[in-house]
Amino acid sequence: MTPAARAIGMFVCLFTIVLAVLDLQIVSAAAVPIVRDLDPAHGIDRFPWLVSAFALAAAAMLPLYGKLCDTLGAKHVFLGAVATFLLGSALCGLAQSMTQLIAARALQGLGGGGLMSVTMVVMAHLKDPGEEGAGKGGGIGGIVAGGGMALGPWLGGFLTDHANWRWIFYVNLPLGIAVLVAGALVLKLPDHPVRRPLDWAGAALAAGFSTALLLAMEWGGRTYPWGSPQIIGLLCAAVLGLALFVRRQATAADPLLPLSLFRIPELRWGFVVQGITGAAMMCAIYYVLVYLQVARGLSSSDAGLYLLPMAVGMTGAGLVAGRLDWPARTATLSGTLTMAAVFALLATTLSPDTSLWLIRAELFLAGIAFGQLIGQLVFLVQDAAPRPLLGVATTGIRFFQTLGNALGAALFGTILFRLLATDVNTIPSLHGSAHAAAVQDFVHATGIVFWCGAALMLLGTLLATRLPKRDGAPAQVAVGAGAARP
Repeated sequence: MTPAARAIGMFVCLFTIVLAVLDLQIVSAAAVPIVRDLDPAHGIDRFPWLVSAFALAAAAMLPLYGKLCDTLGAKHVFLGAVATFLLGSALCGLAQSMTQLIAARALQGLGGGGLMSVTMVVMAHLKDPGEEGAGKGGGIGGIVAGGGMALGPWLGGFLTDHANWRWIFYVNLPLGIAVLVAGALVLKLPDHPVRRPLDWAGAALAAGFSTALLLAMEWGGRTYPWGSPQIIGLLCAAVLGLALFVRRQATAADPLLPLSLFRIPELRWGFVVQGITGAAMMCAIYYVLVYLQVARGLSSSDAGLYLLPMAVGMTGAGLVAGRLDWPARTATLSGTLTMAAVFALLATTLSPDTSLWLIRAELFLAGIAFGQLIGQLVFLVQDAAPRPLLGVATTGIRFFQTLGNALGAALFGTILFRLLATDVNTIPSLHGSAHAAAVQDFVHATGIVFWCGAALMLLGTLLATRLPKRDGAPAQVAVGAGAARP
């Protein structure tokens, strides 16, 4: 491809990432009108499934997307993922019941799982021959993610207030069609896919394991007690599915996720640090927003505006990272250490009357930290991965981030609700001294959650020191079953 074609292709990829980030943020703004329109009686209880159905389908597809990129070619898989996402978006807009909308969101998630992960594979192929390093690509990723985080809630609220909730899905259609046309005409990737039989058994086991784990993390302590037969059954199914998946990858002729990849230090430690980052990001965003609503009495939409400083910080860090072109290892160490400091600040300064400007400043610093992390580990893994396994390595790190999000939400949620003496949902209805005591109890518990977040990010910093400095040569590993054995 010519330099101009590469630039256009990169713009198409960034536009696709915007679609992915917007879709994660935009749906929450339309909760009330969706429920009022489709199921006023019971819709609010089923609304969380609009998020869960998308996330479960996306996570289940991630391992398969990587293998498809390496066997069919990243361009074909990229276009297929975008087309599936658009079909799901159209069906979401046409839904006449909550059941139809949830099913359409699951279909949208099947394509959405590839919007971010497969796009990163395409971006790796678009790099100039011999180009290496994550600074520029990771910096652009921080800019795009920050912009999407800032724009998503506002766009969702604008479309809901001035048009109709269905337009939060219809808006994807013209944007996605433009991506499809531009991608089909411009992308001529220098990849060399090798047609091999797909490990369908491994894909099914990966989907089953991830679905059972995500459902257990979603329902545990909320819908069902952690010790209930439902949650214990799901956790047992997840452990069994993981064990069978690992065995399958060790014995399959052409495994979905070759275990030999874990011999490469960049991949082994990169996967783990990315999972920790996913857990920390969930903690930082979710529990600050909960604090603002429970302890400070802000509405969900007003609390969502506090993500703007974080988005600005992510964008600024992305711009600076692009100019400095830091090695991914350096950026990862700086980002994890900065985020540990931010969690410590949140834990020490949190009170029922903490200055809201201080909260904004701390979220701005969190954005700077995450802006150094988003995209950096992905590019480090891509630089280290064998070229025939580029797709598998890229979707693998996204898969670990997804699992980190789920495990982090469950871990921090369990810590918070075990420490609380009062149900958090009843705090707004309390009055006088009872309300003040409940808020103080909640703030204390939230502070401990943030201390746990700081400890987790210090662990991430320690593990990031194990990331080696690249010497410019991708690792060479075998991809068959025998490669999994020393």
